[in-house]
Amino acid sequence: MRTRFRPLRRAGAVLGVGLALAITVAAAPAASAETADPPHFDSGFGLTVVGQPAWADDAHRTFTFAVTSDQVPNPTLMPGQTAGQHVVMVTLPEGYDGAAATRYPVLYGLHGNRDLPNTVANLRMTEDATRGVPLITVWPNGVRSWYSNWVNPGSLGPQNWETFHLDQLIPLIDANLKTIPAREGRAIVGHSMGGFGAFHYAEHRPDLFSYVGSFSGGLDLLNQGQRAAVVETELDPASGTPTTSADAIFGPPVWPLDGVWNTESPAQHVSALRGMGVAMYTGNGGDLTVNPVQAVVENGAEQTAKVTAGYLTAAGIPFQFTDYGDGSGWATGCTGKHAQFACLQADMDHFIPLIMQRLRHP
Repeated sequence: MRTRFRPLRRAGAVLGVGLALAITVAAAPAASAETADPPHFDSGFGLTVVGQPAWADDAHRTFTFAVTSDQVPNPTLMPGQTAGQHVVMVTLPEGYDGAAATRYPVLYGLHGNRDLPNTVANLRMTEDATRGVPLITVWPNGVRSWYSNWVNPGSLGPQNWETFHLDQLIPLIDANLKTIPAREGRAIVGHSMGGFGAFHYAEHRPDLFSYVGSFSGGLDLLNQGQRAAVVETELDPASGTPTTSADAIFGPPVWPLDGVWNTESPAQHVSALRGMGVAMYTGNGGDLTVNPVQAVVENGAEQTAKVTAGYLTAAGIPFQFTDYGDGSGWATGCTGKHAQFACLQADMDHFIPLIMQRLRHP
């Protein structure tokens, strides 16, 4: 189903998210005596908590914490990250009380490439869209992971990102926060590489999620442009150091050695999403002569969404597909480019009410 466009509730500044590195959230001043401390986290499920939660905003809704994982013990690093550690950002609903009986659903948000979970943009987007909503939001570290268990990680050692996020992080969150630890209490969404990850995870583990969303995700690994984007992230130092090889994540990207690329492509395997809420958002790049790189990237994402929509339609799976074109009818400041904050904020503002219609919540 295609949505009608509607204006953004709040105009947002245009910030680079995903392909443009955003600014890491600085720690807020220490909580006053009148303000509760953030929750304490216990280790478990193969994760060791090496940095206890610390508030990341003045409102004391959002905190970050750090873990090490035996499934990804040596992630590649973006500027500001600590070797061997994974930062996770969590936003709580207003009025959250760890001592109370009330439990909340959880939205897992997956960031794009050349992005971090704990950025000003991700924090703003989440807090604005979930204000007054009884929902916990979790953004895990993903660097250049493509949210997959890598085929050829080489000297980096294990890079089992899917196992880390689904089999370790989700149970850790459920054990330490007042969540609804069931399928009807979880949704997942992502931007760009994270949109791929959201569909990838939902298709592999439909028992975990009741709603999946993609904001300009690269959903079709059979698309040669999409394969080039994955390879670029593997080889580009701006996506993390050290760099990796072109076959590190999904194996060789050329026929007849590309079997993993084909089997892991979300667009062609949507049948696993039957019974789940599905939403996709994308622009068309707008004026291709303005910011042409981000325009072309968004246009490519639009093509992969259209392919995915075709497979969903053929499978008889209901879905929401919002193609906002050049963005002029979607949000103030959105011109249909990739990684525009105004576009992403409008996406999230629209997505949150959709999932709350389906998720079990207070």
